[in-house]
Amino acid sequence: MRRAAIAVLPLALLAGCLVGPDYRRPAVSTPDGWGELAPIPPPRPDGKPAEASTAVEGGVPEAWWHAFGDDELTSLVDRANASNLDLVQAEARIRQARAVRRAVASDLWPQLESSASYSRERTSKNAPGSVPGKTFDLYQAGFDARWELDLFGGIRRGVEAAEANVAAAEADRDAVAVSLMGEVGLEYVTYRSLQRRIALAEQNLKSQQTTLDLTRRLFESGLAAELDVQRAAAQVATTAGAIPALVEQREQAMHALGTLVAQPPMALAAELAPDAPIPRPPAQVAVGLPSELLLRRPDVARSERQLAAATAEIGVATRDLFPRVSLVGAAGLESVSASDFVTWPSRVASIGPSVAWPIFEGGRIRANIALRTAEQEESLAAYQAVVLQAFQDVEDALVAFSGAQATRAQLEDAVSANQRATDLAQRLYAQGLTDFLTVLVAQQSLFTSEDALAQSERDVALGLVALYKAVGGGW
Repeated sequence: MRRAAIAVLPLALLAGCLVGPDYRRPAVSTPDGWGELAPIPPPRPDGKPAEASTAVEGGVPEAWWHAFGDDELTSLVDRANASNLDLVQAEARIRQARAVRRAVASDLWPQLESSASYSRERTSKNAPGSVPGKTFDLYQAGFDARWELDLFGGIRRGVEAAEANVAAAEADRDAVAVSLMGEVGLEYVTYRSLQRRIALAEQNLKSQQTTLDLTRRLFESGLAAELDVQRAAAQVATTAGAIPALVEQREQAMHALGTLVAQPPMALAAELAPDAPIPRPPAQVAVGLPSELLLRRPDVARSERQLAAATAEIGVATRDLFPRVSLVGAAGLESVSASDFVTWPSRVASIGPSVAWPIFEGGRIRANIALRTAEQEESLAAYQAVVLQAFQDVEDALVAFSGAQATRAQLEDAVSANQRATDLAQRLYAQGLTDFLTVLVAQQSLFTSEDALAQSERDVALGLVALYKAVGGGW
């Protein structure tokens, strides 16, 4: 008895302890502010105030798409958030993780099982026994119970890992939502910019066709050379040839939007057909603080929860080094006759402790602990990499947004100057005061700068979408 008490004493002392390391969120150094925050832009050379949006370290709006003031964009984002199939899959993964957590947590409770059987048996005449060669019926029914005592916390570590996986699945759903909203914004802005570029191309084509008709009349009157006619015709054909490629890209953007809202590719054709401007950013853009980024970006939260789960799995693996102590019991009825099967004398029962302790498994347990430890170290490095990438994404988005706005301002001036030059060249050419090449160059420059401005306006809007995605806004 004394030896048994000494053997049980370490188990009693360890009861309530948890094997494996306790998880602590890794400390991460964050910058004091965003280095690429652009200052308020100075006035333009013509004295007009700059129209660039200013990024400030304020709170990030959750529904950032409202900042564009575009009802169609808002409607598309809302529909995508309600029906997108990637989100449906992410939500199903959350339910899977919750089911796993419930299954793991069930090991903390007693396991009860019922059984019943009937058999007809015959004993061997040649085997030892009190009644050789006898045939009889055997009726059995009862309950078996088993309760593993979580003395070392291995089961609780499993529950801890399962709960962390649930939180990681929820953060993954949020990460999918952030990416989805960014994709909707990207495809919508792309569609509107292509719509604008096609309209500009058709407008320039019409102007160039007018110039071609004028040149042909002058040629027929002997006031222009055939070379001028051919140059004008070539310009018309070149502009007309660029339109089909733009239409193709526009239709592909429309198809992508249909898929994002879980609709057939052509479902939005009529809805998006009316012309609408490229969305413009608001005057002030809030990007939050670096210290808030780790709490707001769902991919960072997902990686941190995966690290917590990997840490808990070390404890689950370590549990196998220690004995498993269970309480085992059974109760039921057993009889060779159906008539007295349910009577009191037919009862059987047993109860008692059970201890299982692995002695030699060829190093499997230690190897499994080493595996889980290495996985935890990998998860830690992955978390640190995600954090660094998050800071880089914001800085990259800030400088891209600022650069796109500077480009747009210059192109706006270029379009204004080219429009004036084209008007002057056409008027002088109609009066016979300049040659056709001057008109041709002016028209080409105008079309090129207008198309570049439309693309620049797209880049500014996409830059803001990328910025909001980088700071984890929207979900």
